[in-house]
Amino acid sequence: MGKVWDMDLNELQRRALRIHDLYDELNLRERGRVWTREEFMLGLVGDVGDLAKIVMAQEGARDMPGGRAALDHELADCLWSVLVLAHRYDVDLEAAFLHTMDELAQSITARGGRDVGRRHDRGQV
Repeated sequence: MGKVWDMDLNELQRRALRIHDLYDELNLRERGRVWTREEFMLGLVGDVGDLAKIVMAQEGARDMPGGRAALDHELADCLWSVLVLAHRYDVDLEAAFLHTMDELAQSITARGGRDVGRRHDRGQV
């Protein structure tokens, strides 16, 4: 696993939005309209359902073709949808993620878990 990402979250989101724009162009040409935020959310729900099936197959609970490549693809699809939805709802995903992780760490620590500290800046844990 240990590959370090060469892109930060903002770069990933910019790439995701380029694909989003290509889909807008395609959908305008083929359907005369672009996807709504609700349709992006429904797409994410479908991708999460596909991901659940693939994880079950990876764990031996069901048969499904595709193997590791399918898992990689669905995880990337889910991430793409989250990045697009964050943009469409004007959410600073990095700030929201760090804030949520701080809240979870505090909650777990309060319940007797190991103190993992708070992360405010990149590189700090």
